[in-house]
Amino acid sequence: MLIFYNILFFLFAFGGVWSFISKRKHLLSTLLSLEFIVLGLFFYMFVVLMMQFYDLYFLMYFLTFGVCEGALGLSILVSMIRTHGNDYFNTFNMLQC
Repeated sequence: MLIFYNILFFLFAFGGVWSFISKRKHLLSTLLSLEFIVLGLFFYMFVVLMMQFYDLYFLMYFLTFGVCEGALGLSILVSMIRTHGNDYFNTFNMLQC
């Protein structure tokens, strides 16, 4: 049964990494792929910790950091939309502050 969960985790992880690395136009789609990777890691850690009969307190810390990462990404997205008017990567100039 653990092999099935390992295969499912790798599908989650590689799907998220592939969508993050592939050419995307919008910042929101890259943020969603990062959240997909975090969700896959959470699922895998939950299964492993349940199989080993460990306490699940670590998952609360992980979820807290995952939510903070998502909130930080959305705040950066909102600030970029307010300054540039859209979330296309090709309109961002990396030489300007």
